[in-house]
Amino acid sequence: MKKIKLEILGLSPSQSQSGSFALVLGEEMGNRRLPIIIGVFEAQAIAVQIENIVPNRPMTHDLFKSFATALNFKLKEIIISDLREGIFYAKIICSDDLREVEIDSRPSDAIAIGLRFNAPIYTYENILSEAGIVSSAMAEDEDEDDDLVRETIRPKGTLTEQLKELPNDELQRLLDEALKNEEYEKAAKIRDELGRRN
Repeated sequence: MKKIKLEILGLSPSQSQSGSFALVLGEEMGNRRLPIIIGVFEAQAIAVQIENIVPNRPMTHDLFKSFATALNFKLKEIIISDLREGIFYAKIICSDDLREVEIDSRPSDAIAIGLRFNAPIYTYENILSEAGIVSSAMAEDEDEDDDLVRETIRPKGTLTEQLKELPNDELQRLLDEALKNEEYEKAAKIRDELGRRN
């Protein structure tokens, strides 16, 4: 199966789940985004490495790197390998030059560890097709229909219930606006509704 390289685009606090963050991965050679909801500790471990902050004592992911290095294991790559019932799965691919080992992991831990090894992050086309968000109109006509887009979701029922009442073209406009405003959790819900209709 062909792998697609991803890059980390950002971390933002979850608006609906306190203590959670949206980790946004982007397709390196495309315009699809893959938002993954992660815990606050995993977000901190990723942010610390992205910002090159050195903690006083090693964090768990730093310990993993020290342990692997001491045993002469190299981390080759991280793969977001599966999506089942809305839950992402990942694999850490390691090697000691004699054998290659796949270690099952949560994506947040795999990425936090992978960053410490400067390892590339990949996924497969079927995962990006199912859970990726395409930003088709972010750069064009940003101001057009802004008022209409803001008024599209009316305050009655949950966001998911409101989305069910909207036509596809309005959902696509809402999706583009959510991506422009970096509201990845909202974008994921809109994406899910669009996917449910296809």
